[in-house]
Amino acid sequence: MPVLKVNGQSHNLAVPDDAPLLYVLRNDLKLNGPKFGCGLSQCGACTVLIDGQPVRSCVTSAGAVVGQDIVTLEGLGTPEKPHRLQRAFIDEQAAQCGYCANGMIMRAKALLDTVPKPSEGEVRLALDGNLCRCGVHQRIISAVMRASREA
Repeated sequence: MPVLKVNGQSHNLAVPDDAPLLYVLRNDLKLNGPKFGCGLSQCGACTVLIDGQPVRSCVTSAGAVVGQDIVTLEGLGTPEKPHRLQRAFIDEQAAQCGYCANGMIMRAKALLDTVPKPSEGEVRLALDGNLCRCGVHQRIISAVMRASREA
């Protein structure tokens, strides 16, 4: 029975250690930022931050992250006060269907935490493993660049 620290709060959960973290976050904690995309760690829709590093929660077990800080999209900001990346995605209209937005924002957060003023090339490289089916890639890049300027 793992105790997970998610978005600054500890949760004592009656789930098996090998339960996929994504399922625990969505089903047990009702955090719907991370999405189920492929289930194979290929699309990035399920990305969360574990101790500040982007991790695919669909292939990470709950037991593997006990004692680590887990941050989901919900942990970045609120509707009243969104994180600068969330605000930039809104301002740049960087989500068409919105399915990839979680993974894009979480990877961008990890990038901006380590490289506060990245080049466009660095942003593209950081987001390279995340897929967007709608084709708003340029708006996503623009949103990350905007957020980096607003730091």
